[in-house]
Amino acid sequence: MLLSHSLSSYWSGAVIESNLLVLMHLLGAWGLGLLVGYERSYHGRAAGMRTYGLVCMASAALAVLGAYSEFWYGGNAGPVFTNGDLSRVIQGILTGLGFLCGGVIIKEGFTISGLTSAASLWTVSVIGILVGVGLYPAAIAMAALSAISMMWVSKIEEWLPSRQALAVTLRFEPGFEPQDSALRHMANARNYDIINGSVVIAMQDGGYTWSLIAVARSRQKMTPLPELGAEIGKLPGVKSFNLAYARN
Repeated sequence: MLLSHSLSSYWSGAVIESNLLVLMHLLGAWGLGLLVGYERSYHGRAAGMRTYGLVCMASAALAVLGAYSEFWYGGNAGPVFTNGDLSRVIQGILTGLGFLCGGVIIKEGFTISGLTSAASLWTVSVIGILVGVGLYPAAIAMAALSAISMMWVSKIEEWLPSRQALAVTLRFEPGFEPQDSALRHMANARNYDIINGSVVIAMQDGGYTWSLIAVARSRQKMTPLPELGAEIGKLPGVKSFNLAYARN
């Protein structure tokens, strides 16, 4: 008889109603996470709609569960959750997301990728928290602003004056001794400046390898990457080279 009563308490009207309310929070957070994650998925990033939807929904679940603590364990435990507990839950969510965000940041040479994905994952967890505590307009607005930032702010950046950075690696023939002044003159003639302190020099199999960062004076005047590559390939002493935009 006691077992029957305990089991039935998990399916009482009040408990079912609270579960439905929590489900609505989860669906709303999941949808907002998918919205933000679509841009990442569209651009082929490792963290896409599934990741964003799950992060946002899980964050909302952890934030909303405290509001219905009186229905925990079929309503047999009584209210056990406080505002102080909620603040600790939020701290735990954001700290835990740090490990996931760290996993999408990749550094390869002078290029760092994944920073936007990491920042947006952290943001989408906050969106889930806002849904979980019932601040729906703020959550919707934050999701919209996040999507706008990732879809269109980059276009604004291209329109505004800016300086494009290039990661340059030059491998020279054995016995050839490159001159810093000659490289800087070559970069200057093509509207690039070599950043002081960025030059790294190594030697392998008797040949020098120079790695450096060159920054264009303006996007409009800089020599395009294909033309720059064709010119570098004709430089005396250059055995091979690698050019890439230094992105982050």
